[in-house]
Amino acid sequence: MFRILIDTCVWLDLVKDYKQKPLLEALEQLVRESQISIILPRTVLDEFGRNKARVIEESRQSLSTTMKRVKDVVEKFGDPKRKNIVLEHLNDVDHRLPALGENAIEAVGRVEKLFKAATVIEIPDSIKIRAAQRAIDGRAPFHRQKNSINDAILIEFYSDLLKSESARGVRFAFVTHNVKDFSAVGGDNRLPHPDIAPIFSKVKSLYLTSLGVALKRIEPALITDLMIEQEWKEEPRRLTEILNAIDLLYHQVWYNRHMLWRQRVAEGKTKIVEKETFPIKAHSTRPIQLDVWEGALKASAQAEKKYGKKNLGPWTDFEWGMINGKLSALRWVLGDEWDMLDT
Repeated sequence: MFRILIDTCVWLDLVKDYKQKPLLEALEQLVRESQISIILPRTVLDEFGRNKARVIEESRQSLSTTMKRVKDVVEKFGDPKRKNIVLEHLNDVDHRLPALGENAIEAVGRVEKLFKAATVIEIPDSIKIRAAQRAIDGRAPFHRQKNSINDAILIEFYSDLLKSESARGVRFAFVTHNVKDFSAVGGDNRLPHPDIAPIFSKVKSLYLTSLGVALKRIEPALITDLMIEQEWKEEPRRLTEILNAIDLLYHQVWYNRHMLWRQRVAEGKTKIVEKETFPIKAHSTRPIQLDVWEGALKASAQAEKKYGKKNLGPWTDFEWGMINGKLSALRWVLGDEWDMLDT
């Protein structure tokens, strides 16, 4: 048997995304068959109650806004001979949107039914005190300098539960979509943050960032590949995300090359001159013009301020290869030729 604590954000995502309906049905079945027992702390129940109306409204607005944008694009740029047919179909869908929006209300009712079947567990003061101590210590989920008291209470609550319930044959799972507060930073977000990692293990206490994966671990035959694909459908990256990634990679490559030049200057292998003269003598290293060198020093200081020295190297050969490969690939996506690594 699995005892599973599902974070509020996961419950809310089940409500607002109608494509996750199969997951909700699978969860209901596993609860009916007593393969899963839902752990329901008071904080999760209260948070869900405070946010359910907002999520329902956002679900409705999202559908309406998306439909309006599609119709505007078709109206402006569609083929004059075909756009009337397309708009007619879109208007038919638009007419059914209120019914689609009811899915969120139905999902809320089903989640609340699961809550009623579970035992609500109150949060003792001792857990709240330990959660506050996490804030004082700056330990996850307080490593992001934001008010994460409910998240801290949740993880302390789960930790206490493991200690108090060591029944043989019972396994536990903590499921969250809140990877920014609970997962490892700058690495595989399927792994817990080091501050909470001791709470989890590979068998007895699982840390999971997908309800689909959690249910598949519990009952693989019930959770089809289609279900997992629906939950984890990959969306294309936004252009701003790609440009931001390119900017970081560009500066990582440039900074590494700059530091090599610094080393050459320090060793006297490269001279700094007031003005470069051409042609350069054979078998000599090209000098650096003073104003260019001063600009490079200023640029390196700006890069350190923007990204932090720890994000600018030094790199192992493997890491250096990955950085260059990522930069080349992202530039290729935006139209450059392969192996474009100029900085």
